[in-house]
Amino acid sequence: MQSSPFLRAARGERPGHTPVWFMRQAGRSLPEYHRVRAGVAMLDACMDADLITEITLQPVRRYGVDAAIFFSDIVLPLKSIGVDLEIKPGVGPVVASPVRTLADVEAIPELTPEHLPFITEAVGNLTVELAGMGEHGTPLIGFAGAPFTVASYLVEGGPSKEYAKTKALMFGAPEVWDALMRKIAGISATFLEVQVAAGASAVQLFDSWAGAVNPDDYVRYVQPYSRIVLERAGALGVPRIHFGVNSASLLRQMGEAGADVVGVDWRTPLDWAIDRIGSERGVQGNLDPALVFAPTEVMLERAGEIIDTAAAAVAEGRIRGHVFNLGHGVIPSTDPAQLQRLTDFVHTRS
Repeated sequence: MQSSPFLRAARGERPGHTPVWFMRQAGRSLPEYHRVRAGVAMLDACMDADLITEITLQPVRRYGVDAAIFFSDIVLPLKSIGVDLEIKPGVGPVVASPVRTLADVEAIPELTPEHLPFITEAVGNLTVELAGMGEHGTPLIGFAGAPFTVASYLVEGGPSKEYAKTKALMFGAPEVWDALMRKIAGISATFLEVQVAAGASAVQLFDSWAGAVNPDDYVRYVQPYSRIVLERAGALGVPRIHFGVNSASLLRQMGEAGADVVGVDWRTPLDWAIDRIGSERGVQGNLDPALVFAPTEVMLERAGEIIDTAAAAVAEGRIRGHVFNLGHGVIPSTDPAQLQRLTDFVHTRS
């Protein structure tokens, strides 16, 4: 599996074709996903080893993508240690008692492998299945939420557009912020370590909402804690991908937090992003997820531009490698047939 195109690209080597996978490829756009999830709450599905295994495998079977992404949720580690939260349909994660004080932080337990037997079982099942899929086997990417994004849910009590309460804590109570971010960093790092120990071949740290802060505040209040997570993952010898939404101004800093590959969202021109990420790292991305709703020829033309831009940058030594992906997750109403055409195109074009 170490010779698979995805792992070769993530390590800065030259695969036979540009590898492709899609964020949220395992989920709401697939009819087979809706069948197995019928009547099962999201977090319940994320704690059922058989469901995790099946849902993670579904897009690999359907599309022949070059990597599987572990089916989970950003707040699952919190649920596993007893934090009172739920995912409300149409809303997102909702926390019953938001974090406000140092006592609130201290009340959050540490995560241990003993909290996650279903993760170990699911990854073990997946690595057996994935070893027989693809010419070299299909790698499994471990999943975790980055400290800032997880903290925003804990502090806001749910999704937010302004992150006012999060920033108020960050700026106004730095000792509470530091304690909270260190606690979450430990939880996220342990969550990744359990996945890698069970067989995951790479990891991705999702900092979905990091774009809510400016570069200076990112370096001071966010980057040190993401670095804790990525350094612990790096000690396991697996490639690390770091992705954030609306993060154009943070690409260099997110790479410096410890990533081997930096994900680029769809708003950011890839060539511009490459110059900021730098030659020491690879790049992942970044087709606009909405382009799958355009005529096929338009979607493929834009995908070809991304492949050509990245290939030229690799040849010139401006970037170490390229993994093709969307610039954010698959939109739930996406036609799976379009993703199949896109996958086939990336493989043949490159």
